[in-house]
Amino acid sequence: MRAAITVAQMLVRLLGTVMLILGGLFWTGNALSLIPVHMLVGLVLVVTLWTLAILAAVSRVHPGLVAVAIAWGLLVPILGLTQASLLPGPAHWLIQVLHLLVGLAAIGLAETLARRGKARLATASPRVAALSSQRSAET
Repeated sequence: MRAAITVAQMLVRLLGTVMLILGGLFWTGNALSLIPVHMLVGLVLVVTLWTLAILAAVSRVHPGLVAVAIAWGLLVPILGLTQASLLPGPAHWLIQVLHLLVGLAAIGLAETLARRGKARLATASPRVAALSSQRSAET
């Protein structure tokens, strides 16, 4: 399971980097034709966040953190899909900043889930190994 967490974590890092680069291009008025790609990559990032949440739950990470990650994963696409209609006009940059912060928080949540999931597995492994050795010795 540790390998699955690592793969998902690396995927979030890659997707997050792509999202930031695309977002920066859009913010400067460039590559607007790639907005559908940005949306698709964002959706994959959210699915990967949810995957990490499930892996973290199985690893016995605090359920509150898992629940926040799942809920945050719902918020990201809702904001992303509706942002164009929110606060139109000269103050729309506030929505763009909010969108950036919500996306960065999703990446941060994914990193936290991965780190805690790996830590829980690392602390559980010696206990599992000890129990396995003990059972082998008893038979």
